[in-house]
Amino acid sequence: MKQVVQNMKSGEIRVESIPAPAVRSGGILVKNHYSLISAGTEKSSVDLGKMNLVQKAKSRPDDVRKVLKEIKQNGFFPTYRKVMSKLDSLKTLGYSSAGVVLAVAEDSSRFKPGDRVACAGAGYATHSDIVFVPDNLAVRVPDGVELSDAAYTTVGAIALQGVRQAAPTIGENVVVIGLGLVGLIAVQVLKANGCRVLGVDTDPESVALAMRLGADKACLRTDDVDSITASFTDGYGADAVVIAAATRSSDPVQLAGEIARDRSRIVMIGATGMNMPRGPYYMKELEFRLSRSYGPGRYDRSYEEKGNDYPIGFVRWTENRNMKEFVHLLEEKRMDVKSLTTHRFHLAEATQAYKLISGRKTERYVGILLEYDKETNEVSPQIQTGKASEVFSPSTDSFRKTPLTIGFIGAGSFAQANLLPALRNSQGVVFDTVCTATGVSAKTAQGQFGFARTTTDSNAVMADQRIGTVFVATRHNLHASLALEALKAGKNVFVEKPLALKEEELVALAQFYRGNDEHELPVLMVGYNRRFAPLSRQLKSFFRDSGEPLVVNYRINAGYIPKSHWTQDPVEGGGRILGEVCHFVDFIAYLTDSRIEKVYAESISAGNSAVVNNDNLNITLKLTNGSLGIITYIANGDSALPKERIEVTSAKRAGIIDNFQLAYFYKNGKGTKAGTGKVDKGIKDEIAAFMRAVNVEHRPLIPFDDLVNTSLATLKVITSLSVGESVAV
Repeated sequence: MKQVVQNMKSGEIRVESIPAPAVRSGGILVKNHYSLISAGTEKSSVDLGKMNLVQKAKSRPDDVRKVLKEIKQNGFFPTYRKVMSKLDSLKTLGYSSAGVVLAVAEDSSRFKPGDRVACAGAGYATHSDIVFVPDNLAVRVPDGVELSDAAYTTVGAIALQGVRQAAPTIGENVVVIGLGLVGLIAVQVLKANGCRVLGVDTDPESVALAMRLGADKACLRTDDVDSITASFTDGYGADAVVIAAATRSSDPVQLAGEIARDRSRIVMIGATGMNMPRGPYYMKELEFRLSRSYGPGRYDRSYEEKGNDYPIGFVRWTENRNMKEFVHLLEEKRMDVKSLTTHRFHLAEATQAYKLISGRKTERYVGILLEYDKETNEVSPQIQTGKASEVFSPSTDSFRKTPLTIGFIGAGSFAQANLLPALRNSQGVVFDTVCTATGVSAKTAQGQFGFARTTTDSNAVMADQRIGTVFVATRHNLHASLALEALKAGKNVFVEKPLALKEEELVALAQFYRGNDEHELPVLMVGYNRRFAPLSRQLKSFFRDSGEPLVVNYRINAGYIPKSHWTQDPVEGGGRILGEVCHFVDFIAYLTDSRIEKVYAESISAGNSAVVNNDNLNITLKLTNGSLGIITYIANGDSALPKERIEVTSAKRAGIIDNFQLAYFYKNGKGTKAGTGKVDKGIKDEIAAFMRAVNVEHRPLIPFDDLVNTSLATLKVITSLSVGESVAV
């Protein structure tokens, strides 16, 4: 299929061939007929893309602070690779479209194939032939509403939510500052609400269009807006002001304060400077509100992605209900969006549309629609079963399977910054197929690493007869099932940690191993990279002949991750214990050459809803050879503190690793130092060792029973936290 994308490094916008999305849980596939270019939002993205690195940094100071924090934690070069990987990626554009449903997920009951729908959401309702949209971001379009009009639904919901924030009542005088796309829709919504509306803009044609769309009065910003507003409101001032302008200037906020009446409401829908003058806002006791996008539910993963609705008795107008109401306004002919449409372009000509909003073409514009070929409403058998077609079909010829031919499933930021660069350095590796949840991320990985094929269907990787080794770097809930599927297909598997989130998943893997000859099985590897770090190997060698159990203290200053992040989701991520602490459990097992037999854990009790107590805990591991491991995992430390420190003692010896940069060894009253000062957590050596194992040695790097022991021990950490006592593994 075709999709509009932007390269964030160069800023270039182009139409690319992208793998079609697959049907996922809780959503629908839609064949777009129209999508709307949101000139304000998308112009910001276009302008950002055109900036050089210094300009990008200046425009995103919050992101710069995050980068500096990560440099402190993980070192300059790993952070640099991660940042450059993100910059050299493709970004989707668009968030408001309309089309026809092609396929419906098994757990979705709101829609059926053939339904006409309006769709919303950045990353979902994009400018592309086919889109996957969660149920709560789609609404049915009545037969009486044209899909070209319905493509305005998301922007209409934004205007509608802004008006709701202003809480207008019949007969009130409301001023709309900024008569662009959102402002002109807001004018119509206010009129439908029984208000008298005054519009203000810098463009004479926008002022004239506002009058044609029902504004009671409209004027230029260069006019005497104070006097005009006073006359319009019988001298009281505006009952409410809606700011729908897009400018770095604070003039709209300052103007709103001047023309508002005593105790008026001012609502910001647009994006302007926020230098608020204290005088009028204080003396009039003005109420200033921000309107968050389409309405309640926006940015809530539970609502948008998982379909959990808010009870209507508590939240009358969610983003989905706002979308439905805007469609009703279209159906009742109380909303005119045809008059807003100044341009239409076929998808193939989308770059011409972006020349308009970037200023390279000087035509005036308001609403810009992209049109799609509409004769392809018939859905292919692949899409019906949730198997998206590939840009290049997977191999079905007689080429011999080779362990050096790679299929890569999941190519997020960690994979692109760490695993894939390390894999590219392995001699003889063939980058065959990359599979990701979205076609754009697959296309990005293809461009950066030279994959021959892209797909959104993991079955294509499993079925390809040439692929001998599969890398699984998806979200955590898919690790075990994909690893097992690949093993059953006779492919070697590298699965990024964790191996599993549930004991049942480990049981399924174990049953497969127990039912086959271990020497005939493909190689299974979990991404426990720290055991491959050069300093780790030196530390283990230093204690190899100590003759006594080890005491290992491992402190991790992990940093804060909010509850809203996918890793904290109990289904997708499993939480940070399962997702990351498994690293350190494995390391202690590796260092002691033993297995964990007992686990005891305690976490903090913060009494703060923003704090995840289990992200701050102490874990004691008792190992079968008598060694003791203590893991202190904290998310509430300062970012200036290095991320990891390991202290080991045994038989009057001591060893320390500081953040995998330097190591110190003490014996017989003397100390030595090792390390380069650069962070090296072993990812490069891990990948090299794995590729040797599958291509030359044909043996696992970590015995399967050890992988199971680490996973079980990590699961028992959670059990111990719940029962408050030590738990046998």
